Amino acid sequence: MSNPADYYFGIRPELRPFLPQQYNKVLEIGCGEGNFISNLTHKCEYWGIEPTHNAAESAKRKLFKVLQGTYDDVKAVLPEQYFDLIICNDVIEHMVDHDQFLEDIKQKLSPTGCLVGSIPNVRFIGNLIEILIKRDWRYRDDGILDRTHLRFFTGKSLKRTFEQHSYKVEKLQGINSALPKFRSLKKIVKHILYRLTELITLGNTRDIKYLQFAFRVKK
Repeated sequence: MSNPADYYFGIRPELRPFLPQQYNKVLEIGCGEGNFISNLTHKCEYWGIEPTHNAAESAKRKLFKVLQGTYDDVKAVLPEQYFDLIICNDVIEHMVDHDQFLEDIKQKLSPTGCLVGSIPNVRFIGNLIEILIKRDWRYRDDGILDRTHLRFFTGKSLKRTFEQHSYKVEKLQGINSALPKFRSLKKIVKHILYRLTELITLGNTRDIKYLQFAFRVKK
């Protein structure tokens, strides 16, 4: 996940494979400075929601319309059944009531619209080591245990959550792998140990190498 200093101007190119082919009206919740728009392949009416003043002011120079505030602050002025694509990268885990959010945001989607975004993976190996080996659960300023996170998901629980709200899951995959590259002996050993663990568990630990999950769902 992004470093706090990068959060507002991150581009997030790893989300490109999850974008639909067609979209005309787009809403990004937590748009930062509006740089995610560079991932889109054609012009569209791009709205943004951003609570931080400076980032919102920067986004206004790039996007069609920017509403300053949280989603709950501005949702009443968003048009119903309007957006072909709604983007919520690293948003759902901050929601006080993520179930209500998933119901509310569905009303903003057009009949064929989709919701695309990312969410931290609480089963990430670094987090499991903290819990199982170090016996700790320490909140931090960023990362999976960011102190502002109110919800935690595995891939399985995220899929179940979408299905409980009657979304059709078109794509849900791990992104931002932390699997060590073959650049040193130490990393080679770590890579081999991870692969052995995956083999021994018959693939049930395949997801622990990912920092996040990305998704595309439809109503």
